[in-house]
Amino acid sequence: MSLFWRIFSLNAAVLTVAALVLLFAPVTVSTTARLAEALIILAGTVLTLIANAAMLRVGLAPLARLTRVMTTIDLLRPGTRLAARGHGEIAQLITTFNAMLDRLETERASSAGRALSAQEAERHRIAQELHDEIGQTLTAVLLDLKRVAKASPEPVRDQLLQVQESTRNSLDEIRRIARRLRPGVLEELGLPSALRALAGEFTTAGMAVRRQVASDLPVLPKEVELVVYRVAQESLTNAARHSAAQHVDLVLARKDDGVQLCVRDDGRGLRGAPEGAGIRGMRERALLVGADLTVESGATGGTAVQLVVAA
Repeated sequence: MSLFWRIFSLNAAVLTVAALVLLFAPVTVSTTARLAEALIILAGTVLTLIANAAMLRVGLAPLARLTRVMTTIDLLRPGTRLAARGHGEIAQLITTFNAMLDRLETERASSAGRALSAQEAERHRIAQELHDEIGQTLTAVLLDLKRVAKASPEPVRDQLLQVQESTRNSLDEIRRIARRLRPGVLEELGLPSALRALAGEFTTAGMAVRRQVASDLPVLPKEVELVVYRVAQESLTNAARHSAAQHVDLVLARKDDGVQLCVRDDGRGLRGAPEGAGIRGMRERALLVGADLTVESGATGGTAVQLVVAA
């Protein structure tokens, strides 16, 4: 039965019952209604409206549930579906909405995968150029400064040595940026070594990172290792930039046939702030490999990021 006929039938039933009550009830209405008769008619009207509202609420309840789901749906948290309860057009509308979500989540995952693949390729290219071109140029500048400093008088030599030191620091910074853009240790030595190197890098930046990497980790595909590494990198970056954390625990453990990454800091926590581009980027990466990502404030403060990758 269509929605129109359902509503029409409900209203017809209510009005029919009201008419039968007026026909067979021992109540009469004078030409000029008395107060008691007016009160009886008013009470009957109120009861009729209440019955009609109750029946319509029950009949349209699935639409209200659908509206709530539509206003809270988030494609970065897939799997939210509404049970197709109801009759006729309402059940068909809910089924169509669930099918639409399936298509949107599939298309979102596909487009995000292409975007992140392009992003990784661009990072690789930029890191290669930083290392091969700018890095080599600065190395040549260092050698020239060293040669000129040897042939310069003492006052000029000291200034050249200062310039040489600044250039060396710039070269080290460029190499550090290149390593962040393209984690060569991940490709050469694997995920555990890459996470240890990442923790050491943030520890030297003024934040103590306590790392714990299990020794019985399963063999993971390259794309899964990259997702785990990028989530750990983004979590440590957020802790250093936004949380004002002093200590961070980075734990990578085996979970069934997969792995579980947990990064927990002692900083300010989320404090109800909306998710930024960094967290949403982590969610998109997690979707690519079918992982579950949770970001929440810890029980004693700070922020906890947990990534679970099933086999």
